[in-house]
Amino acid sequence: MAFKFSIFIVLSFFISSFSEKKEANNAPIYKSISGKDLFESDEILSFTLKGNIRALLNDRGETPTYHPVTLSYKNKEGSEVNIPVKMKTRGHFRKLKENCKYPPLLINFPKDVDRLSSVFSGQKKLKLVMPCTGDDYIIREWLVYKIYNLVTPKSFRARLVRIDLDDSKSKKQAAPFYAFLIEDDKQMATRNKAITVEQKLRPEQTKQDDFLTMAVFQYLVGNTDWSVQYLQNIKLLKSESFTQLVTVPYDFDHSGIVDAPYAQPAEELLMKSVQERRYRGYCMADLKAFEKPIALYNKLKNDIYNLFTKCSLLDAKYIKSITRYLDEFYATINDPKRWQKDFAYPCDKNGTGNIVIKGLKED
Repeated sequence: MAFKFSIFIVLSFFISSFSEKKEANNAPIYKSISGKDLFESDEILSFTLKGNIRALLNDRGETPTYHPVTLSYKNKEGSEVNIPVKMKTRGHFRKLKENCKYPPLLINFPKDVDRLSSVFSGQKKLKLVMPCTGDDYIIREWLVYKIYNLVTPKSFRARLVRIDLDDSKSKKQAAPFYAFLIEDDKQMATRNKAITVEQKLRPEQTKQDDFLTMAVFQYLVGNTDWSVQYLQNIKLLKSESFTQLVTVPYDFDHSGIVDAPYAQPAEELLMKSVQERRYRGYCMADLKAFEKPIALYNKLKNDIYNLFTKCSLLDAKYIKSITRYLDEFYATINDPKRWQKDFAYPCDKNGTGNIVIKGLKED
């Protein structure tokens, strides 16, 4: 992606587009409280990572260690804020050098970060999703998080950032690139007056309304890379306000809407492409329960389209193709025969709706 446009133009886009009003009730599409909370602003946050970056990025073994890095950015007043952090690589597929140029990272903030009065005040650890094969796919995945933020507050918030690498061991510096930060598990849970838990259970045992909303969302974005049974790209929320656990999805780089060049559906699913939609919920005898999530996604239709059509960071060709992709989803959920067939797929004994994906089954 070219970086010839100015930061001013980029920031102006986010300030204007995300403060636009909904057609239905004149409520803002997003809150924008810049500076109050790291994840309550849609302005692109620019910062520099200084240190032995090469050593950090090359530490991709099974037990990576933390590396000292200085995270530097300019605050509203234009003053430079320098935060001494520790960072290490994380993840599985994207951590492998043969798969991705940059591995995902984990940022560990110092205990006295609040003293610095920075945008990172209150943070302890944050996941940083780095570009695997290019900026385009980072922006697309970031927007998938934004879709689910529209759907429910029981979702991970994400903040798009622009990073410069200042490698102390290299004379040649990398060009700036986009990445995004993901809200910490505990903060997401606390925001929803809940805690995260790890518990073995079947999807039928989770809170049905939330599960169906989540599963239809995964169908919308063309994502089959998730599992409740094995907590694959799923977090579970527990709260006194709901008796059953709630499913919260994350990690969408293998979805059809992102369409990353390395993304492939699991062989067991017998799918040709990640852009082919496959409902991965559980078998339900009464399909009327789907009427509520279908109504919700119809209500959010304009907002979901606007995330993509009004994003100046996406190229016109992708916007056109993704509009068609969304059109297909909405054509399905507004045709009772089509959505009943697709959402009843897990009941098909000859289908792949209930198979165990290779690599997830316990030894």
